[in-house]
Amino acid sequence: MPVLFIGVFMAALDTAIIAPAIPVLRQTFDLDNRAASLLTIVFVLASLSSTALLANLGDRHGRRPVYLASIALFALGSLIVAWSPSFTVLLIGRAIQGIGGGGIIPTASAVIGDALPPAQRGRALGLIGAVYGMAFVLGPPLAALAMVVASWHWIFLANLPIAALVLAMGLRALPEQRRAGALPPLDWPGVAVLVLLLLALVLGITRVAGDGLWPWLLAAVPPLLLLLVAVERRAAHPMVPVALFAQRQLALTYLLTAGAGFGMGSIIFLAALAHQAHGVERTHGGFVLLPLVLASMIGSMGAGRMLNRVGARAIILAGFAFLALGYGGVAILSLGLWGYLAASVPLGLGVGIVVGGALRTIAIDEAPQAQRGAAQGLVNIFTSVGTLLSAASVGALADFAGGQAPGMALAYALVAALMLLMLPLTLALRKDRPALAPATKVV
Repeated sequence: MPVLFIGVFMAALDTAIIAPAIPVLRQTFDLDNRAASLLTIVFVLASLSSTALLANLGDRHGRRPVYLASIALFALGSLIVAWSPSFTVLLIGRAIQGIGGGGIIPTASAVIGDALPPAQRGRALGLIGAVYGMAFVLGPPLAALAMVVASWHWIFLANLPIAALVLAMGLRALPEQRRAGALPPLDWPGVAVLVLLLLALVLGITRVAGDGLWPWLLAAVPPLLLLLVAVERRAAHPMVPVALFAQRQLALTYLLTAGAGFGMGSIIFLAALAHQAHGVERTHGGFVLLPLVLASMIGSMGAGRMLNRVGARAIILAGFAFLALGYGGVAILSLGLWGYLAASVPLGLGVGIVVGGALRTIAIDEAPQAQRGAAQGLVNIFTSVGTLLSAASVGALADFAGGQAPGMALAYALVAALMLLMLPLTLALRKDRPALAPATKVV
């Protein structure tokens, strides 16, 4: 478990630490806003594109080699980023980081599904969620501290000893899986169409291609999605098993996962709201998120412990209810800074719960064992898509409403409304989960 937790923390941390480093990187490499946005876009796109492939390879060749290879790729990308002489090399390093990161979290979740009995999965996946949420929120203040004490290079160089520790521990601790018989050919057409689909989706959402082209990229998403379904239905061993979506519980789980990603990703503007509405200094923005960080850790670990007692549906329902309450509270500017801090507590609980183990547990329980890696990879893809949508939507809504504090408050009010819409969808989940069966003693 420590091997999995440390690897997940390292991968999740680099999703969040880039934001505080962007001003320094802009100055170092003489970047404009559009070029600077590529630092995040390249990482997310590479991560999304590699997730299904690495998850499939884990199903075919075993989790251990794929997990360790993902860690090694992430470390290589971190080294390239830290010592990059140009912006082009920097982007290459971020892409390699993203490829490795795309395999770490779904493979870790699949290892838990393989190694632990149903009664213990909820707690373990809840801890995975707690680690992920903690890294996502702690990333900005840790990056800021590293740049004050040393330089931006150490944000990425710090990954090298962590990766070395994970590789050394993983070689000894991770279970080996041997696949009998000849392996079927890899679904390369599925890989190609999936990458094109994600490329159009990511670039369309972030508008990196320019105001004239991005609507056409988004318009290409539906036909590419239909093409992916057609290709994968004909594939003997599909990269994205579309049969998983025929299962109502799994399809609903992935929709809720996108909602969870939207709720998690929307927190990135909270520090800006504290500055604009309540006069918090820019340099202190990370500190006002500490109640949210602590609540997120408590929510994720508590949800993992309660999962086998009350079931996944009740846990997810509570998570979205807390998110709606928290985002609704921070949107009421008249409550002042103390009201903002009070609202961040249920918000943190909600983030911890929805990114915890409940949704991943459903994906593990409903998917065939041979496709657990692919099922977990889809959880990551839908979470990332929801996060991207939140990053684009919240900022756009705030600007549309005039920007500054009132515009941000309106955006967060609409986020709260979206979280409320997740509640009836959650009620459509099956109440009694297979994971709730009495635990059996494992010798």
